[in-house]
Parts: sequence; structure tokens; C-alpha cells
Amino acid sequence: MVEIVTIATFLIAALASLFMAWAIGAGSSGSTPFAPAVGANAISVMRAGFLVGILGFAGAVLQGANVSEAVGTELIDGVVLSPGAATIALIIAAGLVAIGVFAGYPIATAFTVTGAVIGVGFAMGGDPAWPKYIEIATLWILTPFVGGGLAYAIARLLRREPIAEEYLIVLLAAFVGVIVANIEFAVLGSAEAGGASIAEASSGWVPGPDLFGVVVATTVMALLWAAVIGFDLRNGTERGERHFLLALGALVAFSAGGSQVGLAIGPLIPLSGDVGLPLIALLVGGGFGLLLGSWTGAPRMIKAISQDYSSLGPRRSIAALIPSFIIAQTAVLYGIPVSFNEIIVSAIIGSGYAASGAGGGVSARKMGYTVLAWIGSLAGSILIAFGGYSAFALVF
Repeated sequence: MVEIVTIATFLIAALASLFMAWAIGAGSSGSTPFAPAVGANAISVMRAGFLVGILGFAGAVLQGANVSEAVGTELIDGVVLSPGAATIALIIAAGLVAIGVFAGYPIATAFTVTGAVIGVGFAMGGDPAWPKYIEIATLWILTPFVGGGLAYAIARLLRREPIAEEYLIVLLAAFVGVIVANIEFAVLGSAEAGGASIAEASSGWVPGPDLFGVVVATTVMALLWAAVIGFDLRNGTERGERHFLLALGALVAFSAGGSQVGLAIGPLIPLSGDVGLPLIALLVGGGFGLLLGSWTGAPRMIKAISQDYSSLGPRRSIAALIPSFIIAQTAVLYGIPVSFNEIIVSAIIGSGYAASGAGGGVSARKMGYTVLAWIGSLAGSILIAFGGYSAFALVF
């Protein structure tokens, strides 16, 4: 009888998690990665939604473990989320995100999920996990400054053109290749190590110390990216920039899946052991939910971000996506839930200021509402989740 109840409550929580994954796919992870590319007319809205779903699924399976474990086990000390608490947290967070999707304003998913998990954890009698909160708050606060600042610097560099624009694009492609060579993938490392980068996995093919092999592999990857983009630029600068922009959008979409799936399935991790379900199964299920959300709901938000926030060209879009990719992979590496709306919007504003010095066409009114929505989603989700679980515990 106990096993039946356990399985039944897990299934209810899993349905809430699937709804959460759909809402995330329709909102932040499904809309933001390709929004700059759509704004630059490098890809259509519908095609962007289709591609981001597939790439997000791949990222969820290959890179989703770190953030999932952080959301499920590291946000509250002293207690383990019960099936009821996990279900309430997921339903509240997903409901807030869905409201943002249909209202046309990007609610920060990381804020709502983090707040909901903390709220139900406090209601269960848990203690604050201050070290993790400091880590999360540091990234959230630095994201607008680092992302916007890097986007501004790259956009200004491309705009002033102290050297030929084609050479700058090639250098940026090489820089992206360095990052790609050193991001971790679960399938490349041992179970004990928890993952390895392409450079680490291929370093054994190079004679000498491991560090030397990593440097060689990283250099080869950088040269490969530079060569491919450089060859494409020879067939037309605008064409090469658009292809580079699409490659960056794909990398950000992949990174979004690796980060955002943890917001959907993280609360299920404390429950999965009771039903014998491995983490990889949760990642596949969460990735499938992201894919469905991207295919069915993302186009609306892609249009909102790409057209309402800024009128982007290829150079400004490249400037926005490179820091977005860097911040996203940093969050994945350290297991920090992060808002892709915050990352992309900050980068778009930074590149916008480089274009005009007065916001680059970014709507101040729209941004004001967005910032209020971010703050409100964090505070509101904590209060609503605390009250919701307290009422649930009182009744049942």
C-alpha cells in the first residue's frame, strides 16, 4: 500500500514537472536563444522554435545534471522535499511562468522555481542554505553588468572596425571555439568525474602531460571554428555573419536546455530514489517537456523579445549571443539556476547602447515592466509557495 501511494504521489509530481518543462520551453529556454537571430532576420520565428526544441533536448540530457541536483537538494538545509512539497512548488512556479508566456512578458523562470522551492522548504521547517544563496545571488546580480558590458564592448569593436570586420568575426569565432572545447559533457567523462570537456577527453591522443594535450585540443578547436567561419565569410560578409549568428544561437539553445531542465526536474530528485528512477530518465523526460514547449509556445515569446526589445542587426546580435553563451555555460558548470531572459535581455541592451548610445531602440517602458516582473516573481513565488504548502499541511 505504501509503495502504491509513493508511486501515485511521484506521478502527480512528475505531471507538474512536465507542465513546468513545457512552460519553460515555451518561455525562457525556447524563446531567448534565437531571439537575436530572428531580430536580425537570420532565421524565421517558426524555424527558430523548431530548432531550439531539438537543441534544448540535447542540452538537457548532456548537461542538465548539475543544475538539477542543485535545485533539488541544495536550496534548503535540514529537510528533504516531500512529494506534496515538490508538487506544490512546481505547480506554483509553472503557473507564474505560464502567465508570463500568455501575457507576453518574460517571467524569469529561475526566480520563480528557486523561490517556490525555497518557500515550500521554509514551510516544511527547513533552514536557509546561505552559501548557495550567495552563489546564486552573485551570478544573478553580475549577469546584467557582465553580459551587458561584454555585449557593449563587442558591438563597439565591430562598429568602430579598427581592423577589418571579417578578421574580427574570425577572431570571435576562434574565441567561441576555445569555449566549446572546454565545456563539459556528461557522456565524455566517467561516472565518478561527472563529465569531461572535448579538450580533456581528447588530450590523451596527444603525447606529453595532460595539460599540454588540453592546450593542443583547445587550439585545434579554435582554429577549426576560425577556418570554417573565415571560409564562409569569403562568400559574402553578411552571409558569413548570419551563419555565425545561427551557430551562436544553437550553442545558446543547447546551453539553455542544460540549465533550464534543472528548474523543471530538480524538485523530483529527492523523490526519484523511492521509485527507482535514475537521473538520466528524469533528464530525458524534462528535455521532452522543453521540446514540446518550444514547438508549441515559444514563437510568441521569440517575437516579443526579438521585436519589442530592440531592432537588431547581425553584428549586434553576435555581440549579444557571445556573452550569453559564456554566462550560460558558467551557470551549468557551477550548478546555478539562471534566468535566460535576464541573460539575453541584458546582452541586447548592451549591444543596443553600443549602436546609438541611447538604448539602441530598447523600450525603457518594456524593460521597466520586465524588471518588476523579475523581482515580483521571486518574492511572490516564495510567499505563495510558503502559504500554499502551509495550507496543504494544515488540511492533510
